[in-house]
Amino acid sequence: MDPSNTQPQPQPQPENLRAQPRTSPAIHTPPPIKKSQRIALLYKRNAEPDERLLRLLEARLTAAGHSIFIDRHLAIGVEWARQIDREIHQADAVIPLLSTQSIHSEMLLSELEIARQAAREQNGRPRILPVRLRDEAQLPNELDSIVGRLQYALWRGPQDDAGVVRELLASLVASPAPYKKPVRLEMTGGAVPLDSEFYVVRPTDGQFQDAVARRDSVVLIKGARQMGKTSLLARGLHRARQDGVRVALTDFQKLTAGELDDLEHFWLALGGMLAERLGLDVYLEDTWEDRRAPNINFERWLRREVLEKSNEPLLWAMDEADRLFDRAFGSDVFGLFRAWHNERASDPGGPWQRLTLAIAYATEAHLFIKDPNQSPFNIGTHIALGDFTLAQTRDLNQRHGTPLGEAELLGFYSLLGGQPFLVRRGLGVLAEQGLSMDELTAQAIRDDGPFGDHLRRMLMMLSRDPELCGIMACLLREQLCPDSASLYRLRSAGVVVGEAGEEVRPRCELYKRYLEKHLL
Repeated sequence: MDPSNTQPQPQPQPENLRAQPRTSPAIHTPPPIKKSQRIALLYKRNAEPDERLLRLLEARLTAAGHSIFIDRHLAIGVEWARQIDREIHQADAVIPLLSTQSIHSEMLLSELEIARQAAREQNGRPRILPVRLRDEAQLPNELDSIVGRLQYALWRGPQDDAGVVRELLASLVASPAPYKKPVRLEMTGGAVPLDSEFYVVRPTDGQFQDAVARRDSVVLIKGARQMGKTSLLARGLHRARQDGVRVALTDFQKLTAGELDDLEHFWLALGGMLAERLGLDVYLEDTWEDRRAPNINFERWLRREVLEKSNEPLLWAMDEADRLFDRAFGSDVFGLFRAWHNERASDPGGPWQRLTLAIAYATEAHLFIKDPNQSPFNIGTHIALGDFTLAQTRDLNQRHGTPLGEAELLGFYSLLGGQPFLVRRGLGVLAEQGLSMDELTAQAIRDDGPFGDHLRRMLMMLSRDPELCGIMACLLREQLCPDSASLYRLRSAGVVVGEAGEEVRPRCELYKRYLEKHLL
């Protein structure tokens, strides 16, 4: 079955693979096994020992009462292609003979793609039961994506004739595993899309939405790097927009070094971003007067052009607010935010009642803002993002097609500690590459492993600060660390968890093993 002018069809992923999960996996009970089944034998023409084994299987399977289709005498043409498609769709099983010659056959690949697509459309039918001929070497990529992780019968020579026939007959009468509808994976990292099947709704989502609904003055969203702050903000803003609230998101990560040089450049940049988000006609630079202090200029513009010209409430979200903590003017900015909160009490009917600030950050603010009366971080609603629970990790495992059994899931959770990015990355790798938990664990701390980029970034961050490296080494040796400021920095970076003293420890077993390898 190997006409040279036949091109392979586009490749959907096979149902047997966990590589491209698409939605929450719907498990379908396969149809009952029939005593007599339709079987399509797929092979490469004029190749030996392929043809010899083909004749043997045809005879033995026919003798067992099965109906066999082989593309042996069909005239090549449009109707030939249609009949092959029909036969494979109508088959209960297809048996591809994979030899050193046939694994490079485009026609065999095309037929297996048809079988894979048919199985996706027909509740797992036909099943694919490969037979490897002599060679167990790595298959070509496209073929490997279809059959590479399927169990197969191995034929080394005539001495295996009876054994291969026996294995195939047993497979044909055995009940197949329940068919799992594939789901489509997403790229891991950054904000989770609003329509994602993999976003985990946590209690913090409801806390944020409730604070916005109450029109709280300040909502503080704190969490270490890659804990889901940006994704939480995105969903909160989306919900608020649906409820008729004006929303704007300003990401401080987008500010250039020049815009962070001084207070005037900062406010002009931030005012421009806010005007763009809200579609305003009057920009801050249009009303800026050098005789006024930068804070007065910004507050005057915000009150007159943003708040007083609309009666709708405004939710202004600020992501990566940490970028201001080490700026000389940072206290001036946060002091102004605090003043707006205070204005609510002194002017109950004023425009500040319509403003809610949502500030997302990771670092301990009190290390940088010395005057508590000038800080918005000790008022308002506090929302702290933590790791996924075991139940949430179990739910994500199911959404990824259940690559882990319950016992393996416990080991997975112990290794990664529920860290949201690592959990999603790990489940994605398990689903996409078909790794076992043992294989994932063996590769976990390798620099070229599934978590390599993440771990190298953490090590690079530590290596820039010899003091932090020393503190981390002490913690790995289970020694007490008296430097509370360094502990705060390590915790804000997501490297450790715990409040103080003996409670402080590496965030997860993965971090502990990797950092022991490089720091001890």
